[in-house]
Amino acid sequence: MYEKRRRKLGDRSDGYKVRGLDPYDYVSPYIMVERNDASNYFSDKFETSQAEKYVKEKRDQGLKNFGIMHVILAAYVRTVSQKPYLNRFLSGQKIYARKDIQVNMAVKEEMTSSNTNTVIKVIFRPEDTAKDVFERFTNTYNEAFSGGENAFDGVARILNYVPGLIKKFVVWFLKMLDYFGLLPGGLTKVSPFHGSMFITSMGSLGIPPIYHHLYNFGNVPVFIAFGAKRHVCELDLDGNPVRRKYIDYAIVTDERICDGFAYASAFKIFRRYLANPWLLDNPPEEVFEDPDIDKKKKVKKKKEKKQKKE
Repeated sequence: MYEKRRRKLGDRSDGYKVRGLDPYDYVSPYIMVERNDASNYFSDKFETSQAEKYVKEKRDQGLKNFGIMHVILAAYVRTVSQKPYLNRFLSGQKIYARKDIQVNMAVKEEMTSSNTNTVIKVIFRPEDTAKDVFERFTNTYNEAFSGGENAFDGVARILNYVPGLIKKFVVWFLKMLDYFGLLPGGLTKVSPFHGSMFITSMGSLGIPPIYHHLYNFGNVPVFIAFGAKRHVCELDLDGNPVRRKYIDYAIVTDERICDGFAYASAFKIFRRYLANPWLLDNPPEEVFEDPDIDKKKKVKKKKEKKQKKE
């Protein structure tokens, strides 16, 4: 998925067409046309004691402002490196493997109601460690508030000057270009509606996570929201009451990019990294490529497996 490939007919500037899927996977996007038609909702939680120790350790090492959110981001990036089908997207009723890992997030410079939102898009690599994730996120965040407006705000401001009826036509035209993979790369790079995942923190607002809808415009297939820490009294293995802290998170996914088994295996790995974030200190031993990009390679691997069994 992340190695440089020769662009073929049908590929997009932001992704390679997946050519080795089963017939149903090619038909389902024509049955579930819109992203909201294909939304699945998943919720889970993780106990924060290990993550909090890890955060303290990173801050002691000089990573000021390192927090739980960076642990969640790093865990997701690492999960994508091991389960690359999580980084697919659907556009124009076709499935693509994204060329990099793009995470969008709405942010404020100050947590006040009068302070305006902006959206940042952070580009990660599958071999990134937790430190790499923190540095990439911090650099992108600082650039967004370094003075003046960022690229996303500039595009939004220009669109805001367009009269309403013409604006509807402009958005329709952009959607049509995107459908055929002709949307200029400069727009997809700043668009919050294009990317691997959108994440939002309800914890900073002091409330539980919400199930945030997926956008029909663009191609973001996963939306993650995580909530505030909450305390729970539980019994330990000896039957003694203990007080633990949990963070809940809710995930909305586009079921057309991969099946339920694939999502389940990915979320299990995601949970493992949240429980033991020290696994994120080193790059992954291996970065896996989407197995379905090349149909010929997939057929060859199936034949090799069959021969081994025989």
